[in-house]
Amino acid sequence: MIYTITLNPAIDRLIKVKGTLTKKRTNRAHQVEYDLGGKGLHVSNVLTKFNMENKALGYIGETNRPLMESILAKKNICHHLLVEDGASTRECIVVMDDTNAGSLMITENGFHVSKENHSKLIDFLHQFLTEKDIVVIAGSMPPNYTIAQLLEIINTIKNKKCFIACDLSGEALAAVVDMGINFIKPNQYEVEVLFQNNQTTLIQKIKELAIKIDYVVVSLGKDGSYVAHKDNLYQVTSPTVKERNDTGAGDVFVGSFIAQFVQGKDLKTIMKYATGCSASKVTKHNSTDFDIKEAESYFNRISIKKLGSDEDVVS
Repeated sequence: MIYTITLNPAIDRLIKVKGTLTKKRTNRAHQVEYDLGGKGLHVSNVLTKFNMENKALGYIGETNRPLMESILAKKNICHHLLVEDGASTRECIVVMDDTNAGSLMITENGFHVSKENHSKLIDFLHQFLTEKDIVVIAGSMPPNYTIAQLLEIINTIKNKKCFIACDLSGEALAAVVDMGINFIKPNQYEVEVLFQNNQTTLIQKIKELAIKIDYVVVSLGKDGSYVAHKDNLYQVTSPTVKERNDTGAGDVFVGSFIAQFVQGKDLKTIMKYATGCSASKVTKHNSTDFDIKEAESYFNRISIKKLGSDEDVVS
């Protein structure tokens, strides 16, 4: 079983503005819709689209629970979300205009999670995790959540000998790196933050991370990514596409990576799907849509080059 954990869930409110979004002017919305938010929930959506059995874990606010659960139901996402009484799941406002120059995101902080619900999540992991399971923890932490609580979750999963993938940032990323988990996907800036007083190159930093982590993927945005695994380092180049909304693209990458990994695919196939699906995502208007067939059509435009070698793994 694959589990995703979203500690700070969200509902994305997508606002489409006619013309060009302009400061000091009334920008009129001509379309508003709601979509799934929260990185772990996005990963569950991707896994579901790949027909991979998974369950979304985490928390949900009571006051707008019906809206969130209706979105989850439409996407056929199986979940066990603990309800925080009196709380409201945060909204992330995503604004797009007709320029298709990318989106503007404004996020709320989220609700405080009670110690009782944190304990319930730990109890669930103790009870249901098995050695063959994969657990993906992704997204920001709630305002009152501590690194100690995050590490309790990680330790509980490690004690079950599960594969652990994390898409976190800041202190949370630093903490899980020290734990020696199996997969991380920081961007270039987040890697530099991890090595604040280290003047080595980005490549050297990635190699150092790969000593502890089985799979290190460093996102370079539209320029692709670096991938380190088993003393090998690869540079992956993304296809050029028309960007509409990049919200959720990194989550599609993670979900596609895990979906192919679970099926036992080789690394170049895993990276083709992860990169292609992520590229497909940015061409869509909402936060979660991507097209697997479209992603496969990008494969011949994705290059995967082993650094230190003149030979392309995929050309």
